[in-house]
Amino acid sequence: MIDVVLLIGRLLFVALLYLFLFAIMKTGIGLVRGQRKKERTWNLSVERGPKELRGVSIVVRGPVIVGRSPGADIVVGAGYVSGRHARFSLMGQNLFVEDLGSTNGTAVNGQLIGEPVALKNGDVVNVGDVAIRVRFA
Repeated sequence: MIDVVLLIGRLLFVALLYLFLFAIMKTGIGLVRGQRKKERTWNLSVERGPKELRGVSIVVRGPVIVGRSPGADIVVGAGYVSGRHARFSLMGQNLFVEDLGSTNGTAVNGQLIGEPVALKNGDVVNVGDVAIRVRFA
């Protein structure tokens, strides 16, 4: 008789332990999902430039290179654009753009830049005659 009581007690203990672990996992997953919702998503949209680039939109999840090189993320096939012209980079929740030593320079809202610049929602980055608007959601 005592063996049956101990067996039932052990089974109840294991069942409660599994329920407890399930509740912890569910809470942890909910917290992670909640953090992702608060994260800003930056988008780059080509507004002006060659016909094949107009309307192109890219979500920034890591560095984005603009240049003439086929390895660039946004390829601009024009002589005035360097192979690796400019780079968009995320630093925390902020998006920066920097000129990578191009011959003709990179401009933010019409001003040439010489060092990395923090971008704001709605800023326009110019690489030659290509205009890239920066937005976040």
